[in-house]
Amino acid sequence: MVNILKYLKPDPFIEEITDPEEIKQKYKYWRIRTLYAMFIGYAFYYFTRKSFTFAMPGLVEDLGFEKTDLGLLGSVFAITYGISKFASGVLADRSNPRYFMAIGLLLTGVFNIFFGFSSSLIMFALFWGLNGWFQGFGWPPCARLLTHWYSQSERGSWWAIWNMSHNVGAFLIPWIVGLLMHYFNWRYALYIPGVICIAGSFFLINRLRDTPQSLGLPAIEKFRNDYGNSAQQRENERELSTREILVECVLKNKYIWLLAFAYFFVYVVRTGINDWTALYLREMKEYSRLAASGNVSFFEVGGIFGSLFAGWSSDRLFNANRGPVNVLFSIGIFLSIFAFWLIPIGYPILDACAIFMIGFTVFGPQMLIGMAAAELAHKKAAATATGFAGYFAYMGSAVAGYPVGAVTQYLGWSGFFWFMLICCVIATVFLTPMWTKKKALQPAFA
Repeated sequence: MVNILKYLKPDPFIEEITDPEEIKQKYKYWRIRTLYAMFIGYAFYYFTRKSFTFAMPGLVEDLGFEKTDLGLLGSVFAITYGISKFASGVLADRSNPRYFMAIGLLLTGVFNIFFGFSSSLIMFALFWGLNGWFQGFGWPPCARLLTHWYSQSERGSWWAIWNMSHNVGAFLIPWIVGLLMHYFNWRYALYIPGVICIAGSFFLINRLRDTPQSLGLPAIEKFRNDYGNSAQQRENERELSTREILVECVLKNKYIWLLAFAYFFVYVVRTGINDWTALYLREMKEYSRLAASGNVSFFEVGGIFGSLFAGWSSDRLFNANRGPVNVLFSIGIFLSIFAFWLIPIGYPILDACAIFMIGFTVFGPQMLIGMAAAELAHKKAAATATGFAGYFAYMGSAVAGYPVGAVTQYLGWSGFFWFMLICCVIATVFLTPMWTKKKALQPAFA
């Protein structure tokens, strides 16, 4: 155990390289390598996060599960993931992301395989809850890496590229699951993604490293000349205690709370649409299993373009201010869901277009709320701030499980869509005060 824990400690800083050309070349190499490693690794996390979502029709048809049973499993996952995301955020700010992220990916693969071997609701809940816990090891180390390797003036674009990993992973998994269920059964839709993620964990260990300073490079703000002033430069690089990170930088930051509340409702919508649309298309529009899964994949395609546009526009059109883009995109979510609801049976192209637009608009605030949380906290508290906001997000995701399943069971699909639309309105209300806020607060440390 001691040997394992030593790998989780941040790598120490080494003597800084003095040759400007060498610094430039190494920064270019390591920024690209860090980005593609995070991208692939986090896409793999989605293989084991969403495998159950698209296996749901198989559980209904083969094991006789009801919507409330499926919703319960979704809520168990979301609660354990949300708690883990917050706890892991605190740990990740004081850990080595290379091993932290890899361990989580390996164990999500293991518990996906165990889930596939199970048949009872209790065992499903146990293994899916454990999967949720180790899923929480994915996001915080990425937030730490994105904050340390890419400066604020450029971060929107880099973060947007990384954020596409959500969509790539979630786009591929319905096709993988659909084909496995077509040729085999829903259990293979858990086994194969699990094996892929176990292999992916070793890829992360090979590719990732810790901070630039651990490789002899200067801090990213120094390299990019992106410090606000000398006082901010000293403050950004000062090591913080766990209490300073958690209490002063996060819990006392009112803007982090506003972002967290908005995240809650955004994730009710994101998870609700993503998890229930395949079943909606099967029940209400007579889609086949493969057609329903394939149509829902356009949610992720839209998310790719939405993430890129949101990151680019926040950097270039709003001078690295994430607030206006969050508000505009949240209004777009409402309009897209309403349009999808109005499409009658027999128009699969219109369904695909509407699902694309929902994904486009949802993934703007899905990405930028997390980024804003990192930027409005101290640099050394980025993982904690995003983990805290992520906890609220996945409490919202939990609501999209059993509660939304119950609403749909007893009020029908009209109740489902009204629930989604109300959440869009509330999210917009919480995001509106953030319109002009972009700079990190400077806490008064005790």
